[in-house]
Amino acid sequence: MLTVNAASGFGSGGGGGGNPPSDVEYLCIAGGGGGGNGGGGAGGYRTAAGLAVASGSGLTVTIGGGGAGGVGAATGVAGSDSVFSSITSDGGGFGGPTGGAPGPGGNGGSGGGGGGEGGVNSAGGSATAGQGNNGGSGSSSGTNQVGGGGGGKGGAGASPGNGGNGSASSINGSAVTRAGGGGGGADVRGGTPGNGGTGGATAGVGNATASNATVNTGSGAGGGGYSGSYGTGGAGGSGYVCIRYANTYDAASATTGSPSYADSGGYH
Repeated sequence: MLTVNAASGFGSGGGGGGNPPSDVEYLCIAGGGGGGNGGGGAGGYRTAAGLAVASGSGLTVTIGGGGAGGVGAATGVAGSDSVFSSITSDGGGFGGPTGGAPGPGGNGGSGGGGGGEGGVNSAGGSATAGQGNNGGSGSSSGTNQVGGGGGGKGGAGASPGNGGNGSASSINGSAVTRAGGGGGGADVRGGTPGNGGTGGATAGVGNATASNATVNTGSGAGGGGYSGSYGTGGAGGSGYVCIRYANTYDAASATTGSPSYADSGGYH
């Protein structure tokens, strides 16, 4: 987790004009959930224009880390929250475990996929309203032993299989898809591992390690499978926060930490 004071005061800036913005546009995505057997859920995704800011006020940004993958039959780990000023996005739900006692996916910004196998079709986790979508249920069918897909911002995880799609944003100048759900892992005795939704990570089959989600996307990780021994779920992607406003206003008067900065396309 990284915390920076991204705008320690909107004041006159380098130009000395004394023309701070009154509001900003933001994109705030939390860390994605780690995979178990079910895919990890995407971190909560919140974006809007018109968030009021006050001249001279510090705006703290916290970038949530992605959750670790579950080793063996264990559950994954939930992603961490991202925060911008008064806006909090919830970390993605973990992927549910497999084995003799498969369990449900975790709740979060988007829900994690439920575990399969063991005679139980475990439910996917629930999403935070307005931030993402639910995870899919796992399947324990003899010919279809697959974990549920993690939910993404653009859609729910499949029951079982693929992760939900992410959502594209051009807030930083180019369209990038983030916050996709991870795919559910498969048992080699039956079933096909799920693909990650757009922006998410692909699951493993057998005892393979599933794919990690891409950093700074808030996407969910793939789930691990089974082949005589249990595989390892992937790690969720770390979160992302971007703030922009028209460059007719002054830049931030000071920053701490290590934010990146650009002045292009008519925006700071």
